[in-house]
Amino acid sequence: MSEERDIVVVGGGICGLATALALHRKGIQSLVLERSEMLRATGAAIIMQPNGWRALDQLGVASKLRKTANAIESGRFVTITDGKQEPIPLGGEVRCLRRMDLINVLAEDLPSNSIRFGSRVVSVELDPITSRPLLHLDDGGTIKAKVVIGCDGVNSVVASIVGLNKTGLYSIYVTRGFTRYENVHGLGNEFVVMSRDGLQLGWLPVDDHLVYWFVTRKWTSPDSRVMLAKDPMLLKSSIVKAMNDFPTDAIRMVSDSDLSTVQYTELRYRPPWEILRRSFWKGTIVVAGDAMHAMAPFLAQGGAASLEDAVVLARCLAEKIKLADDVDRGPRETSLSFEKSAVKEAFEKYSKERRARVFWLTMETFFIGSILGSSSGIIKLIVVLFTIILFSDKIGHTRYDCGRL
Repeated sequence: MSEERDIVVVGGGICGLATALALHRKGIQSLVLERSEMLRATGAAIIMQPNGWRALDQLGVASKLRKTANAIESGRFVTITDGKQEPIPLGGEVRCLRRMDLINVLAEDLPSNSIRFGSRVVSVELDPITSRPLLHLDDGGTIKAKVVIGCDGVNSVVASIVGLNKTGLYSIYVTRGFTRYENVHGLGNEFVVMSRDGLQLGWLPVDDHLVYWFVTRKWTSPDSRVMLAKDPMLLKSSIVKAMNDFPTDAIRMVSDSDLSTVQYTELRYRPPWEILRRSFWKGTIVVAGDAMHAMAPFLAQGGAASLEDAVVLARCLAEKIKLADDVDRGPRETSLSFEKSAVKEAFEKYSKERRARVFWLTMETFFIGSILGSSSGIIKLIVVLFTIILFSDKIGHTRYDCGRL
């Protein structure tokens, strides 16, 4: 079975839905292909900082999401061994959103039939005659598109065709979860991180009853990693055991968490030098989100950067393509009429605008990951010095403004 489409967005996660919504706000239709059978979210929560809220405002969904989570008023970093505390600068509006809340709100504002579930793209190629992208699906069907936008994550099928193949793996992993308190949790609207000997526990309240927590640890043996990934109970108990000298309330937070929300994640990343030297597009195929700039959650910027991508990409496309009324579809719907050269100009502008931004985000994240994961004191010292020199403004990345849609 074969069909033709104007714009196909591969991946129905945060970036894919945000990109489809941004295009919709500009009057451009798209089809989102999602491999699962329903909306889903990878990870429990997402920390949204000021730059992310600017993008959500442009997408027109910020006001809905603000109602779902408390504003974080302060932050502190605690070293367990000596009890030393340092403030964590926030720099503006910070809230901890449930990922499913964000996914649902983005999807709600899309036209009906914008998302096709159960559609997994197994490969992408260029038609030898027309040079249009051909998407091959796991059910044997194909879709010939005018434009393909790859928002299919760190293991992106689309990224490989534009030349973004290389990813790295940090020597640490993260465990995330939610803990719900029957009564008010009493933790205040505070972001707290506690650290001891390579183990870090952080938490933020979502609302008065729900708290999101995360733990980063170094890898153990390969066999134990496999077991931890498959068994949430074993994963949670191993963390609780390792937190033996943490405050009792912190230990109880992890031990009392909802087991169905506990997730193990290996931290993959796109090397910063790949961001500099590789293209983000080829022909009328382009990538966004983790497919372009996968980064670990140390800055809590992966999701926000994906929202920025969506706004910038939709703006660049809308500036270059022409919308033609289609009387067969109705007065409020449009089809695309454009030259390939116009799409390439849009992608070139998008790449130019995003490259520096995502390079510095991935570089700062890479430095933090190297500090947390390295066992060499010399390497840690060198990386710390570079971090101090290049990223002395700890919240500089939150001041970024992706501009108007």
